[in-house]
Amino acid sequence: MRARKLFIGGKIRAIRGEHGLTQAGFAAKLGISTSYLNQIENNQRHVSASVLLALAEAFSVDITTLSDQDTDRLLADVSEALADPVSGGAQPSLTDVKLVVQNAPSFARAFLSLHQAMRRSGDQLAELDETLERSGALSEPTPYEEVRDFFHYVDNYIHELDLAGEALSRDLAKSRGVSLKALADHIERRHRVRVVIGAGSEPGTGQGDAGGGLRRFDPVSRVLWLNPRTPVSTQAFQIACQIALIEHDAAMSRIISEARFRSADAAGICRIGLANYFAGAAILPYGAFSAAARELRHDLVLLADRFATSLEQVAHRLSTLQRPGQKGVPFFFARVDKAGNITKRHSATKLQFARFGSACPLWNAHSAFETPNRIIRQLAETPDGVRYLCLATAVSKPSGGWRDPVQSYALALGCEVAHAGELVYADDLDIARAEAFEPIGVSCRICERRNCHQRAVPPLKRRLVVDPNTRKTVPYGLE
Repeated sequence: MRARKLFIGGKIRAIRGEHGLTQAGFAAKLGISTSYLNQIENNQRHVSASVLLALAEAFSVDITTLSDQDTDRLLADVSEALADPVSGGAQPSLTDVKLVVQNAPSFARAFLSLHQAMRRSGDQLAELDETLERSGALSEPTPYEEVRDFFHYVDNYIHELDLAGEALSRDLAKSRGVSLKALADHIERRHRVRVVIGAGSEPGTGQGDAGGGLRRFDPVSRVLWLNPRTPVSTQAFQIACQIALIEHDAAMSRIISEARFRSADAAGICRIGLANYFAGAAILPYGAFSAAARELRHDLVLLADRFATSLEQVAHRLSTLQRPGQKGVPFFFARVDKAGNITKRHSATKLQFARFGSACPLWNAHSAFETPNRIIRQLAETPDGVRYLCLATAVSKPSGGWRDPVQSYALALGCEVAHAGELVYADDLDIARAEAFEPIGVSCRICERRNCHQRAVPPLKRRLVVDPNTRKTVPYGLE
């Protein structure tokens, strides 16, 4: 397969700026001409292997971090935003969009922020017209969206917390995972926090075992209450979260400060997300887990058994194996509810999920609800011609008795077929046959497939052809 050309002018400019060098001085250290460097920085020329090696030698740059994956992610987000009806006007070509994203990524991100503000404003005006005068925060993104985008653009990898989680696992001498007892002993020995699983009352409620929730910490009594109805893996995860909140408060505060969130609510939500990240890194430490993933060929059930954890924790962790110099298979990961809403999303692949609306109905994540507790497979091809091996399974989280609600959702995990040989799930699939791949999209409004039988709305960049004398699966054609 022919290698993709690497256009990373923005990153090259950033490296030069960090060292305070002019183009002439930087080019001299790389052994190239100033005009060639200028073309690279403006994405008029791709970066050659010799330039990458010179960067590594002259500036100690880890060349594994110099990918155009961020550009792919940003390109997908900007393209979707431009396809939104609120953008209006003439639509720029894909070539024009690529030029903006490659040469002015900060401008592209500013455009996304404006688009989010405009879309939220439109939604809220439609629903709450009578309260317009009191809606001073209409232009602000929701805290949840801010945090979701933060993790999205850091590649869902937090290096400092990943190393800290792995260090905790190493300290507890658990190369195959961190047990509930080991975590409980650690938090009691180091922080005088007593772990209570369902005995007595949940702190602050007086409701005993029926208090609900997963975890509650009382800083006065130094008691950490855990729900006895949750699996042991969840209880261990929650103890690890509390350890993060106690031991790594300063590190998380610094990360949150550097993210420059617009609201205290976003900062609070991000703190929870960072604590969850640390917990995942402690229970599934990078080195041991990535080695086991390769050994077991990414068998989700075997990995969950080995580390005594859940399928969701395993799938999510696989999507975060992006440590510089030790990267694993690049996966996408999503959690989808029964309405098709994506409640968690991350992609280390070219596939970028829709930021708004539901996912493509042809994606096997929806079919997973028909066969609960089974992992189903799909060979899929997106409109850009990239092919994927997609896995999906439906899981439920019962929270209590007969009258208590049950959470149900589908977990989706996948990678490009170039990596399929590293997954046990591809062993008997005919990935060489083009007909084996099902056409899927991202969302209907930005998918330009002409013959999709499941199309909900027409694509915004195609003109409709309406013939009253002809009726196909959908009541229109596309130019």
